[in-house]
Order: sequence, then C-alpha cells, then structure tokens
Amino acid sequence: MTDLFSPYHLGRLALSNRLIMAPMTRSRAQGDGTPGASAAIYYGQRASMGLIISEGTQPSDDGQGYLTTPGIYTPAHVAGWRKVANAVHAGGSHLFIQLMHVGRMSHPDNTPHHRQALAPSPIAPGTPMFAARGMLDIPVPRAMTQADIDQTISDFRHAARSAIEAGADGVEIHGANAYLIHQFLAPSANARTDRYGGPIENRARFAIAVAAAVADEIGAERTGIRLSPGMAMWGIDEGPDSADLYRHLVAELDKLGLAYLHITHNVPDGLLRELRAAWHQTFILNRPGRARDTIGADIASGLADLESYGVMVLANPDFVERVRADAPLNQGDRASFFGGSDAGYIDYPSMGNATEDQHG
Repeated sequence: MTDLFSPYHLGRLALSNRLIMAPMTRSRAQGDGTPGASAAIYYGQRASMGLIISEGTQPSDDGQGYLTTPGIYTPAHVAGWRKVANAVHAGGSHLFIQLMHVGRMSHPDNTPHHRQALAPSPIAPGTPMFAARGMLDIPVPRAMTQADIDQTISDFRHAARSAIEAGADGVEIHGANAYLIHQFLAPSANARTDRYGGPIENRARFAIAVAAAVADEIGAERTGIRLSPGMAMWGIDEGPDSADLYRHLVAELDKLGLAYLHITHNVPDGLLRELRAAWHQTFILNRPGRARDTIGADIASGLADLESYGVMVLANPDFVERVRADAPLNQGDRASFFGGSDAGYIDYPSMGNATEDQHG
C-alpha cells in the first residue's frame, strides 16, 4: 500500500507528502485584484501540504466573476502573489496558481470594466450572484467571437507567464465547476454552430487550445488542469454523451504531457478508472465531503496519485499533522468562507492550542 505521507515527484517538484490543498475562493483580495494583506499568512500556514493550489485567480478583467477575487495579470498582482509564493516556499511546499475565467458566471457590477460577460453562447445560467448591491440576477452574456476566443487564450498565456514571474511553481487551468471552459463543454451553455460547438470534438476544442497555449508558454511540466465530469450546477448539463466527452478530452490533454489532471469526483468510479488509465501523468482526485476515515483510500487503491482537500485544510492549517496523528479536526465556519476579516481566515488553531474548535 502506498503511504499517504511518502514523498512524491510531481515532475521536477519533490512533494513531501501526497496531500494537496484544493483551490478555494476566499474573496479577500484588494479592490484591484492584488492578493490581500493576509494571503501570504493564510497560505504559509498551510505549507505542510505537499502542494498548494491557490484560489481561483482571474487572468483578465473579463475573467472576474465575484467581488474581491485576485487576479494575476498586472505588475501589482505579480508583486502580491510573490509574497504568497515566498511564504509557501519558506514553509517547504510548492504553489500552483489556479487560473479561473468565470465566463457567464459574472455580473458587470463585479468587474473592473463593468462589461457584459463573455460566454460560448448568449445563455444566462439562471442563478443570482452576490454583488455590492446585494443578490442580483446574472444577465445574459455576450457570445464570444473568434477574436474574443483568441484574446482569451492569449490572456491565459499572459496570466500563466505572470504566475511564474511571481514565483509560482506552475498554474492549474480551471476547466470545472460551471466556469468558462466547462461552459464550452456543456450543450446547455454552448449552442454554437461553429468549430467550438456541437460534436464533442468541437466542444472540447477550447479547453485543449487553452491548455496547449499555457503549456507552450510556461512548459507542460508547470501546467495542470482541473475538470469536473458530470457536475451539474448553475445551469450546466453536459448531455447524454458526457462520458464520451471526457474520454476524448482527457485523451487529447494527455498528449500535451501536462503535469497533472485534477478531477472533482461526480461520476461512478468506473469512469474515473477509465480516465485514470488514459492519463499518463499525475492524477489528483478530490472527493467533496469525503469521510475522515477514507482519507488516503484512493491513493492506497491506486485510483489516484494524490488527493486534494478543501474545507478540511481551510479549517486546519496543520491538516497533515492532524491526519498523521489521527487527531480531531477543526470544523469550518461557513459564514466566514467568502470575504470578511482575518477571522475565519488566518486564526484557525493548530493542534494543542487551547482555543481548539473555536469555529465549530
């Protein structure tokens, strides 16, 4: 059985263990998208994880969907993320910055330029979004032209290069959770009749193009991608050919030699095993709501090389040590997940602290 705490080589990176911090939106960036003052503390506290994948970070003004999320496309962004990267490295871990373009999951009030959102097709997700004026319906987005698609791919390139300049070890392309790349994959959001719509080969084209561009810009060994096969949320329906879509997409992405594939579990393990077999690099699996007593099970069975965790790591800066010691876990305070002060951000206690479980 593979030991959860054994070292692992992710390309040129030597990970100290096989536990990964999953990306989690925290909405604590400055108004211009620069990481907030406490971001370096937050990530540095969790640097016992083998790898840290940052919160979703927009590659452009068009890519922003939520208030106070960070960007990685201006000199100020680079300077802010450099502090985070330095803190993570000082703690002995490695940092991949997740590049997240939200597509239609946006409201003009939340973006720097206040423009209509870009998406594969002019189809609204049918869900409200929090903005400065409160909960607002997300308006119909503008269908992307070929020029928009080309520019967005260039934005991903530039953001990836900026992440490396900031000292990050790589980037993760967010192709999951109903955001732009996922929207291209889903017929419910993509009604295009050009080379990006219709058959699965066309719907997968944008994802592959973004991954190829980023890998070309910074190196495949510094490029990961996250997918969420079968995820249905915010108006996303991948259709009856979803499994075939991901079989095709993963096989094509595999040809690029990317550092890793990060899957959010939503489908039967049979399909996961197929995707795992089709992928010849590192395979990371995230099971939302995983039971404590199954931590490490997917590594032990060989289904995954690495396992990623979200809320458990958010609430337990010393998650690795707690798992190793089979110690109790702090519970996450959901009221402070998105936005706010340092409370519920950098004040979760480590083992032995007298204020244990203060957020429970």
